[in-house]
Amino acid sequence: MLVNTKAKVGIFSIALGAYLPQFPSLVPEFDKQFADFKASMPDTVELIDGGVVTTKEQSQKVGDKFRAADVDLVFMQLLTYATSYNMLPAVKDLDVPVVLVNIQKLKALDYDNAGTAEWLGEAYACGAVGEMVADLERFGKRHAVITGVVEGGDAGVTKEIEEWCRAAQVRRRFRDTNIAQIGRPYPGMMDLYIDESNLYHRMHLYTKQFDWEKIWAIADDVTDEAAIRSKAEDILDTFDVEGGGTVEKVWEMAKYVVAFEQWVKDEQLGLVASHYDGYAKGQAGVVDSLLIPAFSMLIKQGTACAVEGDIKVAMAMSILKTISGTGQLAEMYTIDFNDDICIIGHSGSGDYDISQAKKPTMKIVDVFHGKTGGGYLTQFYPPTGPITYLAITQDMNGNFKFVCAEGVNEEGKILSNGDTNMRTRFSCGARDFVSQWSECGPTHHFGAAVGRHIDVILKVAKIMNVPVDIVTR
Repeated sequence: MLVNTKAKVGIFSIALGAYLPQFPSLVPEFDKQFADFKASMPDTVELIDGGVVTTKEQSQKVGDKFRAADVDLVFMQLLTYATSYNMLPAVKDLDVPVVLVNIQKLKALDYDNAGTAEWLGEAYACGAVGEMVADLERFGKRHAVITGVVEGGDAGVTKEIEEWCRAAQVRRRFRDTNIAQIGRPYPGMMDLYIDESNLYHRMHLYTKQFDWEKIWAIADDVTDEAAIRSKAEDILDTFDVEGGGTVEKVWEMAKYVVAFEQWVKDEQLGLVASHYDGYAKGQAGVVDSLLIPAFSMLIKQGTACAVEGDIKVAMAMSILKTISGTGQLAEMYTIDFNDDICIIGHSGSGDYDISQAKKPTMKIVDVFHGKTGGGYLTQFYPPTGPITYLAITQDMNGNFKFVCAEGVNEEGKILSNGDTNMRTRFSCGARDFVSQWSECGPTHHFGAAVGRHIDVILKVAKIMNVPVDIVTR
């Protein structure tokens, strides 16, 4: 990614201090189990190590450490039975979910030979889970439980932990990067309008405003011809250009991509939402004509770029790109009632990584429909198979909500007007899907990602404290 971020995950284990002097063998046993637990964490996150906690005082110190680090999520390993004071001081002042990891060391005790120390140390993690959740509820804390076993490996536990870590990365990316708004939303599309202060308050995402005059001049100081040529070749490797592409044809575009990449780094941009409604003449017309493929090159490198000034769909695209590796702009195009299929897609910048069925194409058109000027259009070709859609909307009080659905892309005819199109079948049928999706008030645009990702979206929603409407799975 052009701007790299890494989720900060608090991790600690709890045990009852009263057991340790009674059964000294538990001390090295618990230390080893916690070390193994830490080692099982994916290297995609930064661990904030709270250690093994057996007293309230230790728990308070862990809480100080987690707050100072601004953790995005907390994993708490239950080693054996423990009382709530081992947990609550560490998490009571945090506004992130606490994931209780109830992983038993052994599949089953050797009942004929196991004593109390073996029971407490290797097969009694489950004893405190309900108590912990009860107290987290009373403290108003978000929580989740993972139950499993260490012996023999547990793919379900591994999957859950990896999904939580990917979900935590969304919070960190929103906190550590900014969104650039260039211009303003498409006139009259009031569902796109947004209060940037409320966005920062509720979703931790800060908006940087840019006028188009700055964007038109952004490449004025780019003179490194080797860098421009390299980027032009990258563009030609990314797209099949209608009529044939040459370095000379995309030279100006490459110059702007070089400039945009540096701009993204300088401004710490994880997302961009833009719309131009001017006269598209002179330098403004030149830049306007090449923005779609230029911003597609940014999406390829992890910076979500949305058209029509839609900040909310830029967020949806960024979430999907972060958790799945793909994040494509989309909207409803048409219903094929003959095949009971929804045609879904969008004109504008797209995600190279979602174009798995065919290399993206680029062509020149005289008119951008509904917008000023003309220039390059890009079309991306998502594969057949599972697809996930995510929209972000708001209620009358400014609270955000996720709307999501899973479907299946199928082979068949699509429009060939230069816009990305997908033929998606939903389990409830096209007619009911459109009605149910629309009833959730998802706004005009949404994001698309290859695969099924609602389970991870639900984790993102819990971390961000946002409700979710699931339309179909």
